[in-house]
Amino acid sequence: MKSDVDLRTPAEISAQPDKIPTGVKYIQLNVMADENLIVTPAQIDTLFKDPKLASKKMGGVEGVEASFFALYRDFVLLPSAQKSYRTLFLSLLNTSNVPVVFHCTNGKDRTGWATAALLTLLGVSKEEVLSDYLRSNEYLLPLHQNEIDRFISNGGDSGIPAALFGVKRKYLEVSFDEMHRRYGTIEEYFAQGLSINTAQQEQLRKLYLVRDRDL
Repeated sequence: MKSDVDLRTPAEISAQPDKIPTGVKYIQLNVMADENLIVTPAQIDTLFKDPKLASKKMGGVEGVEASFFALYRDFVLLPSAQKSYRTLFLSLLNTSNVPVVFHCTNGKDRTGWATAALLTLLGVSKEEVLSDYLRSNEYLLPLHQNEIDRFISNGGDSGIPAALFGVKRKYLEVSFDEMHRRYGTIEEYFAQGLSINTAQQEQLRKLYLVRDRDL
């Protein structure tokens, strides 16, 4: 690893700072700088100690889902998100930066759209991208199993932690829908939304795609 790209907010970073190996470049990109929608792990822990309070504050499963819909729409529209994703993708053009790790807190939302957008630009089908995205549930939900079990045993709605800690197809589809509505194609999203031109897009493909005859 040569670069660590951190997509979290300053509050998240302060609560759980990365341990940067010697010689690794650290790049901090606050995707949500223009919108305070990110709930910190500490805030979630506090809410989950009281299921009734959590349900009230979050608006039940529907409220949690609505928050994620807004979040995934913001990944496409927010200036801070556009600036952050532009910097991330352009950093991939500089081979001195790779291999690179890019992440947020849970590696599913901010990181999820970054990965989905890049894979789509590289020609991966939407269905394959969504399938890969949904595999996050196989790894993330077990990490929170103790919190989930405690929340449910205290009378909480099991749908809330599933909606909060996991991923749903309809979350990522909001980003895709907004991208297509605003820009039409992934290429135009990169060109207009992220100011990454056609030549730079083609260079990303050359760097990160392998031809069959090269295998």
